[in-house]
Amino acid sequence: MKERVLITGGTGFIGQNVVKELLARGYEVHSLVYPPFAKEQEGLFQYEMNLLNSSDAEEFLKEHNFENLIHLAWYVGKGCHNADENLDWTIATLNLLKSFQKYGGKKFLGAGTISEYEYKYGYLLEDVTPASPKTMYGEAKNSVYKIASSFCNKHGIDFKWPRIFNLYGPNEKPQRLMPSVINSCLKGEAVRVSDCLKYQDYLHVEDTAGGIVDVFESDLQGAVNICSGKPVQLRYIVNKIAELTNFEGEILWGAIPAAFGDDLVVGNNDKLKSIGWKPKYTLEEGLQSTIEWWKEHNKEMINV
Repeated sequence: MKERVLITGGTGFIGQNVVKELLARGYEVHSLVYPPFAKEQEGLFQYEMNLLNSSDAEEFLKEHNFENLIHLAWYVGKGCHNADENLDWTIATLNLLKSFQKYGGKKFLGAGTISEYEYKYGYLLEDVTPASPKTMYGEAKNSVYKIASSFCNKHGIDFKWPRIFNLYGPNEKPQRLMPSVINSCLKGEAVRVSDCLKYQDYLHVEDTAGGIVDVFESDLQGAVNICSGKPVQLRYIVNKIAELTNFEGEILWGAIPAAFGDDLVVGNNDKLKSIGWKPKYTLEEGLQSTIEWWKEHNKEMINV
């Protein structure tokens, strides 16, 4: 009999890839979904659920008695980094964990974030780099991390907290850096970006999902960076996309303000690599696959 896993956020940018990875590894995946649902797949069971209604979530857990929970759901709407909804999701997450434990929970994996760290240190290392978030989102996630860690320790629950760094790949929001540059290049439009002189740590979403499931299956506890461990200048990414799309138009450096102020933000991923994780994609391979996805997606949109 396949091992059962309950997942939240399974239709999101990261979550759909985590579901795919779990199914590929033979898990029976039960997904709490706020519609729309994902396409039907063998081994995937979906249930409509508003996780902000904690009493409904508790009733579901009481009925189904899951031992494994991967909790990825959170508010990712407009202005999410400083939205009041972060408070709602903090409360909902802690209530979900409490109900999970009450009805037989044994292993809890929650989605942490790079935003928990104090960026000024540049090189971010679990259990060493201070957590000093500058956004409500980061504060909320770090608060859940600390409370959930203590709660799971008290009740003997395996507690895993992958801290997800910058990522990219198919299905990313079109306004984000890589999709916006890719689509401008494919359309032959001028590319409008910041000065792109800063260095960040980027990982393909499939490699991120693989890392999350690797952590879930491992003996690791607590925070684990899910990152490439390699700093890359944003200007290199933009120029590489232009090269891969044969773009001959103009790149307008500095046309928009930079989204962040830190010159270097990169993670140490030694803990992740210690359990055998390896990325499937180099940055160039990942960009090429993402470009191909957007080409196909744009064709589909035209034909709708």
